[in-house]
Amino acid sequence: MNLEKTTEMPSKYRHLEKMSTVELLNNINTEDATVAESIKQHLPQIGNLVNIIKERLLSGGRLFYIGAGTSGRLGVLDASECPPTFGVSSHLVIGIIAGGDKALRFGIENAEDSEQLGWADLNNYEPTQKDVVVGIAASGTTPYVLGALKQAQKMGIVTGSIVCNPNSPISAFADFPIEVVVGPEFITGSTRMKSGTAQKLILNMISTAAMIGIGRVDDNKMVNMQITNQKLIDRGTKMLMDRTGIEDYEKAKAMLIRYGSVQEALKITKQL
Repeated sequence: MNLEKTTEMPSKYRHLEKMSTVELLNNINTEDATVAESIKQHLPQIGNLVNIIKERLLSGGRLFYIGAGTSGRLGVLDASECPPTFGVSSHLVIGIIAGGDKALRFGIENAEDSEQLGWADLNNYEPTQKDVVVGIAASGTTPYVLGALKQAQKMGIVTGSIVCNPNSPISAFADFPIEVVVGPEFITGSTRMKSGTAQKLILNMISTAAMIGIGRVDDNKMVNMQITNQKLIDRGTKMLMDRTGIEDYEKAKAMLIRYGSVQEALKITKQL
């Protein structure tokens, strides 16, 4: 198949080194402004993926993100933010990156080039048909991701993908493909820019909507957030005061710390 890689097409901007700083920033901003509109065209596909993720999580399944390079880092980032934000187990949303944790900081040579390694890394978690595996790859061709999705689909595991090229090989092995084409990058081939921004925005949508869907948000509040620093203790205390009518700040704070989250504290106050 002759894949058109828009992510590798030449930038429409030339001689970047001759631009002033303000010109560079204006042009980058102009390109970034197109990303959200590109995503908007694919909200139904994103919604379909979110719905199956919610269904599987409520049935005891897990969500896996798998990718390499920038794509892998973004998946790990989104997964790592679910426990502190929504109070879920670190085993519920899992990010896997080619080359392992070291690849979060350093480029790991050839880590993304093996289809077998992608499935091997995923298989370490013993995925089942209750789970959902989402492959992330700007090019839509990364062998590491392709191998993982291919084998997961063969095993009857629900698969999704987030890519930035049309008709990509990875999409062919995704039950719920998302192909957001953002066009050539400001620096030719630098998919950490618009493609990475698109992936981050989509991941925000997926995890946030899924967590709301499984009951980890009340109204518009993070009532299950982990109370891990003074800022969050203060936020949670004020949230608890607002929701219960408790006027004594120190009393509300003590309850929050004792029960560990706004949600748990609210359950106790309802029982009193």
